[in-house]
Amino acid sequence: MEQRTLGRSGLLVSVVGLGCNNFGGRTDFEGSKAVIHKALDLGITLLDTADIYANKGGSENVIGQVLGDRRKDIVLATKFCGPMDDAGKLKGASRRYIMTAVEASLKRMKTDWIDLYQVHMVDPLTPMEETLRALDDLVTQGKVRYLGLSNHKAWQVVESEWIARRDGLERFVSCQDEYSLIVRDAEKELIPAMNAYGIGLLPYFPLASGMLTGKYKRNAPMPEKSRLSYMQPLADRYMTDANWQIVEKLTDFAARRGKSILELAFSWLACKQPTASVIAGATRPEQLEQNVVAAGWKLTPDEMAEIDKLSGR
Repeated sequence: MEQRTLGRSGLLVSVVGLGCNNFGGRTDFEGSKAVIHKALDLGITLLDTADIYANKGGSENVIGQVLGDRRKDIVLATKFCGPMDDAGKLKGASRRYIMTAVEASLKRMKTDWIDLYQVHMVDPLTPMEETLRALDDLVTQGKVRYLGLSNHKAWQVVESEWIARRDGLERFVSCQDEYSLIVRDAEKELIPAMNAYGIGLLPYFPLASGMLTGKYKRNAPMPEKSRLSYMQPLADRYMTDANWQIVEKLTDFAARRGKSILELAFSWLACKQPTASVIAGATRPEQLEQNVVAAGWKLTPDEMAEIDKLSGR
């Protein structure tokens, strides 16, 4: 498994990462255990979760029960900021909440440190300076080793960089945002800002919630129990006429080279700067094998340019 540095940091991560949002929810304990063990066997070292996944803590609990002695072999990433109670009081990126949230995550995951601690979403009530100072303290204390952002605008990423430089604080080394052959909004402002400051990208939803797996066909019945078959808002978002046209063109592009559109989706992301690791969830071990194989296709510059044309870029 290829290892890459996360931005300009010294943190090495596998080019294919494991998204753990299904653990403790859609995937039961035994199924989650099988997927995690398969990931480790394949050389996947980055496990990415969040405190809110699987009904507020379920995913972190599963990871804590499964890893055991293998904890030292992986890069464990989690996130905070989302609501962890029904009243909406346990959330945000304030110093008060961060100090509580990190202890809860450490306890659930049965670990003494978090390799990558990420701000899951924007907290409009808390200044970035307060968030950075609290996170800087956690790094000093050894509870957190690296810091990341997720779902923030380009200007917020730039603001955080300048605050860190001005005040001598730990900087964010990564951004985790949606990015795929279908959803390329990050290319407008976010990715240029990240490249300018040496921040690594951890793209999530690399398969556009299944649109880039090849299992969905236009005007055909959807596979039973597939995500888009029971999550109508996602289906409405991704299954547009414009997206179908892109998927069909890219499917043909991959087929002419003896590849699948899933392989194309992973390999394209792996070839894009500043991607460090492609985060993808899995409910079965065999899905991980597909993901690892897919990321091994090295696209040429000419192929990358043709993909841009086919996707209307």
